[in-house]
Amino acid sequence: MFRRYLVPFKAHRLPHVLTDALVIGGGVAGLRAALAAANCGEQEGRRGDCEVLLLSKTELKESNTYYAQGGIATVMTQQGVEGGGDSFESHIDDTMTVACGLGNLPAVEAVVRDAPSRIEELVACGANFDRAADGSLAVGREGGHSFARIIHALGDATGRELANSLMHAVLKHPNIQTMEHTFVLDLITIDGACAGAIAWQKDRGLFMILARKTLLASGGAGMLYRETTNPPVATADGHAMAFRAGAVTRDMEMVQFHPTTIYIAGATRALVSEAVRGEGAKLIDKNGYRFMPDYHPQAELAPRDVVSRAMLAQMAKTKYTHVFLDARHMSEAAFQERFPGIYQMCVSFDVNPAKQPIPVHPSAHYMVGGAVTNLSGLTSIRNLYAIGEVSNTGLHGANRLASNSLIEALVFGKRAGEHAGQLIAGGDGEASEDLIPPKLSVEIESSSRTELDMADVRSSLRSLMWRNVGIERNGPRLEEATEIIHFWSRYVLDKTFDSPAGWELQNMLQVASLIARAATLRTETRGVHYRTDHPASDNANWQVHIDWQTHRNAPTLTPTAK
Repeated sequence: MFRRYLVPFKAHRLPHVLTDALVIGGGVAGLRAALAAANCGEQEGRRGDCEVLLLSKTELKESNTYYAQGGIATVMTQQGVEGGGDSFESHIDDTMTVACGLGNLPAVEAVVRDAPSRIEELVACGANFDRAADGSLAVGREGGHSFARIIHALGDATGRELANSLMHAVLKHPNIQTMEHTFVLDLITIDGACAGAIAWQKDRGLFMILARKTLLASGGAGMLYRETTNPPVATADGHAMAFRAGAVTRDMEMVQFHPTTIYIAGATRALVSEAVRGEGAKLIDKNGYRFMPDYHPQAELAPRDVVSRAMLAQMAKTKYTHVFLDARHMSEAAFQERFPGIYQMCVSFDVNPAKQPIPVHPSAHYMVGGAVTNLSGLTSIRNLYAIGEVSNTGLHGANRLASNSLIEALVFGKRAGEHAGQLIAGGDGEASEDLIPPKLSVEIESSSRTELDMADVRSSLRSLMWRNVGIERNGPRLEEATEIIHFWSRYVLDKTFDSPAGWELQNMLQVASLIARAATLRTETRGVHYRTDHPASDNANWQVHIDWQTHRNAPTLTPTAK
């Protein structure tokens, strides 16, 4: 079932907000894009200042960025050092290898080669990255990387430091206005171009934001799964609204699961960074057996999809609900110094990581699929950009290399914001004060179907996705999931809601359907998509992207870029 807009409205009767650039999302992608758009307008100077409005669903800091622990992948030198040093080429090769045949080489090269400059900008912005004894940036190693190239801040609070630094710059910028606790329902499109968005605030109700350029940076979709590292705001809103607006949406079956989250019955799942394994921690089963060397030559530093599946296999072998991360090779003082946040989290669960193994289990972590963009962040819809987890730039392909997400958001945030700012400053389109409210009227018929309990559907959907569309998949279970999601959708997507709880559920159902249908279609194993009934990769038929668009009755299979 498809509906273009979630709620009925008459554009001329709604309050209007006018801006040059609208940024939807307050994570690293949105923050960096807002700064780039605002600064570029100043630099061009031909039309005066570029006004930027940044919206956040809840508080500005409540994003996947803020909770990111591990770090940012970057090569800080342009050439490898003789004797086995790191290089751009090595980072590019590692990224393409983990992408499993679906990576876009130009996007990978752009991110890897732009990365050092983006880090230098953060340092100039006040980001306090951890340093080695000689004053250089301290680096660690994570799964899938050939070298230690992961920079971090405050031990294991890289995302928080990054977000705080960018938020400080955004909040003091004279050309950027922020609105917190603002729910964006839909992107407005007129004649195939994005003209802004319909938004809602509790005390204000519905209102329309008209913008010359819209930058979608709404984050991920972890809340589709019962077990997730994501905060509650990650309900796939951006993926759903981009799809409804007609954007090409790619590789939605590719959902990455993080191998190590604390697993204690009745407790919320809490991420244990891959950097802990990078510092030498080992995965053991309930019998104390280190099992990862049985599954992959890189053992604990294998790509995340490999580690997650190995953990499930070992749990099945031992008939146990979880495995353990053993970091007892580190002293308590050393662990607390390197991973202060994780240490405190473990202690809060009565686990001393220096004295006892940490119980861990995989959880949904990162949405690889999203709205397709070019190297400037532009989607298939004119005037609409997508950046960060809501996008599909081609960097990750079929699997994301550890710590490549923050640097992707920084690189493409700057690229998209700069591109939009340059067009605005150069006179592309009307000035914000000249934007005319569209003659847009949306009517939605009242539903005659029974109302379902939204909380129950949401909980059941998350459990269904975990069981049937999770780490291991097979045809019958995927078809079953698709049928059940379609049944719920008939009774939920036909309703008109007046608060975020209903809109979130509608978004979750639409995106869950895309994931399940794409996973059913891809009859092979590739990257994070693992089919037990098709355990091998099929390059002859499936080294292609699965693209969805609202006006097409079936997905399009697009060959990978050569």
